[in-house]
Amino acid sequence: MPEIWLRYDMRSPAFGTKPEHLCRIALEQAQWADSLGFDVVHLPEHHGIDDGYNPSTLVFASAFAARTKRMRLYQLLLLPLHDPIRIAEDLAVLDIISGGRTALILGLGYVPSEFAMFGVSLRQRAALMDSKIEALRHALEGEAFTYEGRAIHVTPRPIQRPTPPLYVGGAVAASARRAARLGDGFVPSVMTEELRTIYLEACSQLGKAPGTIIDSVSGPQFIFVSEDPERAWCQIAPHALYEANFYANLAAENDIAVPFTAMEDVAALKASGVYRVVTPAECVDLAAALDERGAAMIFNPLLCGMPEELSWSSLELFASQVLPAIRGNVVPADA
Repeated sequence: MPEIWLRYDMRSPAFGTKPEHLCRIALEQAQWADSLGFDVVHLPEHHGIDDGYNPSTLVFASAFAARTKRMRLYQLLLLPLHDPIRIAEDLAVLDIISGGRTALILGLGYVPSEFAMFGVSLRQRAALMDSKIEALRHALEGEAFTYEGRAIHVTPRPIQRPTPPLYVGGAVAASARRAARLGDGFVPSVMTEELRTIYLEACSQLGKAPGTIIDSVSGPQFIFVSEDPERAWCQIAPHALYEANFYANLAAENDIAVPFTAMEDVAALKASGVYRVVTPAECVDLAAALDERGAAMIFNPLLCGMPEELSWSSLELFASQVLPAIRGNVVPADA
């Protein structure tokens, strides 16, 4: 069966749930999902977004680490914007707090205002990405080394050895080759056979065994389970349209590939396939289809400030009517 992910970006547009409530709800949902055997908490990153898009994924992940026992914690970091030595220290501590459940997805970044905010050259981002991945890995491995003329020795070491997984994300050939060269796996932001082939061929040319290719994008980016899908579409539409048009605008302004296009109404949301509102029976079929293609099953329960009661209604229906069908009545032993 597919991996089941919870994604939280903590966006709170003016019509949505307030940020302080979103944090509480997200942590409660993750603790609940952890007890049911969900697999991953995924935390993306952006900076300076008016709706409060979470800018600090490692800090946020530490709260999830304290509230969960099994779920892996995948934090997206736009690495060119960060000090890799500081990230290494924070990640090592987070890995210890979580008992060795952390992984980073390292993104290049593409929004000019974010680079301007941190005083980082957008044009130099590829070179910065390469050098900072190397520095991050050296720092996590615990040996003393020199970085930019400075003596570096990061302690304590993370639980996972030699390091927590460092996956490289991206949507172009250069990202796939960078993942082969410097990463522990590849997380395409657009899943194509071409990118998969480029990654595998690059690994072969380097004499490396391929790492994990994580497919979090070829399936829906939002799944909502309801006994009355038409009513649910009307309820989630403002939140889904807000998200879809945000990413579509970013993509158009910065010439990047994303699984979102501009949308105006529920009909467009339905046609996109990016958002799925399904009955329990349809969700069972969807899980089988995702499993066949090796794609993750993505829940974004608080999509752009979705109301708490509405959010829980989908998760609880999934847990009661879908999860037993796709995984059997198996509850983790220490739940």
